[in-house]
Amino acid sequence: MADGKISENIEEYLEVLYRNGSNGEQVSTTQLSKDLGIAPGSVTQMLKKLEDLGYIVYTPYKGATLTDDGMQIAQKITRKHRILEKFLLDILKVKEENIHDQACEMEHTLSDEAERALCTMMHHPDLCPDENIIPACNFDFESCQQCYSQKDFDQVINRKFNLLSISELTSSTEGTISFIRGNEDLLGEITDNGIKVGQHLKYEYNENRIGNHYLVTIDDEELNIPAEMANNIFIKV
Repeated sequence: MADGKISENIEEYLEVLYRNGSNGEQVSTTQLSKDLGIAPGSVTQMLKKLEDLGYIVYTPYKGATLTDDGMQIAQKITRKHRILEKFLLDILKVKEENIHDQACEMEHTLSDEAERALCTMMHHPDLCPDENIIPACNFDFESCQQCYSQKDFDQVINRKFNLLSISELTSSTEGTISFIRGNEDLLGEITDNGIKVGQHLKYEYNENRIGNHYLVTIDDEELNIPAEMANNIFIKV
């Protein structure tokens, strides 16, 4: 288990909820049943348990959404899974068709310290092999450079709130830029565009968006941000 108080079964449910509703979307019991390969009745029972634990808000016959506490756990386990997939494929050269199942087995036992080391070794990846966003870490840094500068993991503290990258937003959303991920070159490129931690960002979701850019407003200035930046600019929502 990634946490002595949280079972692997609970982590799996929260991970699937995050995968289908990372921006607060309601995920149906049918979708959960399909993704988990579990009967709808059993899914309903677990959703009631998860609501009692404070991890989700469950609406009978409609579905569930993650609470802030549930989101924190879901992002953490999803991040570990996707980092492991990238490590298995890019570093260990495991066959692509095998990496998902192996990452599923490893994600529950990967320590936070080892996760941080993998992230640093792979130069802060933003996408897993399926090109899904790797969520931000939950360490209390404003950039990867700050993280790298802190050599003693025992001195690393956890962030008190959840983050979403611009690329993960699936509805009109606004919040404060609170973390920027990437190597020195990417961080410099983002800074050169006048983007920094502490600014207010507003995103008007457009499901018909064309191209590989995201139109956002940052401190009243409209910017068209390419995906490689949007994947790595995180806001507190």
